[in-house]
Amino acid sequence: MDKNKKRPVYLNLFKIRLPVGGILSILHRATGAFLVLLLPFALYILDASLRDPAAYADIAARLASLEGRLAILITVWVFAQHFFSGVRHLLLDVGIGDDKPAARRNAWLAFAASALVAVLTGVCL
Repeated sequence: MDKNKKRPVYLNLFKIRLPVGGILSILHRATGAFLVLLLPFALYILDASLRDPAAYADIAARLASLEGRLAILITVWVFAQHFFSGVRHLLLDVGIGDDKPAARRNAWLAFAASALVAVLTGVCL
C-alpha cells in the first residue's frame, strides 16, 4: 500500500520529453491516419478528373494555384515521412540499428530524408 501513495496523480504530457524515436513513432501513426483519411478525397479527385477534359482542366488549374501547390507539398511530405518512418521501423524489427545511438541517428535520418523530399518537391513545383 505504501507504493501506491507515491504514484503521480497528475501527469502533464506537455512536460514529458520524448526521445526523437518516440516522436517519430507517434508521427508515423499520425501520418498513417492522415493518409487513410485523405484516400476518399484523392479517389474523388481522380474520378472527377477522368470524367471529361473540362473537369481535368479545372482540377489541374486548382492544383496549380498557391493553395493547390501547398496541398501537394504537404501531401508529399506526409507520404515521405510515413515511408521513411516505416522503413526505419521495418529495419528495427529485423534488428538493424536497434542499439540506442544507431536508433537515434536513424530517427534523425528519417526526419532529414522526408524534409529533403519536401524541399525537392517544393523546388520542382
